[in-house]
Amino acid sequence: MTIPMFKDILKGKVVIVGIGNKMRGDDGFGPALVGEIEGSVKAVCIDAGNSPENYTGKIANENPDTVLLVDAVHLDLKPGEYEILKSSEIEKSGFTTHDISPRMFIEYLKNRTGADIYMLGIQPENISLGARMSPSVKKTLSEISELIAEACSA
Repeated sequence: MTIPMFKDILKGKVVIVGIGNKMRGDDGFGPALVGEIEGSVKAVCIDAGNSPENYTGKIANENPDTVLLVDAVHLDLKPGEYEILKSSEIEKSGFTTHDISPRMFIEYLKNRTGADIYMLGIQPENISLGARMSPSVKKTLSEISELIAEACSA
């Protein structure tokens, strides 16, 4: 699978939503990425933590053209590797590390916003409570921060 470039998908008004639990090692990738890029990119950055469904109104009220969901997902890749998935690919899967149904969440956002929705899924190594982010995921965090900054610089 060819990984699309961030500059090819982050178009128009962009909302980047970090999903995950910072207390569970690599599961905190989404919030960590949002923390890294917030204020340095021309995008609305939202740390949705473990409850992205609580932020649907805030996301929709931004009237985005593009929504990028960032989360640790089980992709059967090596830790730290990632894929950018289209909404249709996310809706068919059940691989998120969270309880919310990705299909319902995305369907709601699409109906409310009409935005193009993507998920940046990072393969976690360790999501145990109290774990630190693994070196491979931490390295990817730095790389992706730079790529997103280049794609939507302020």
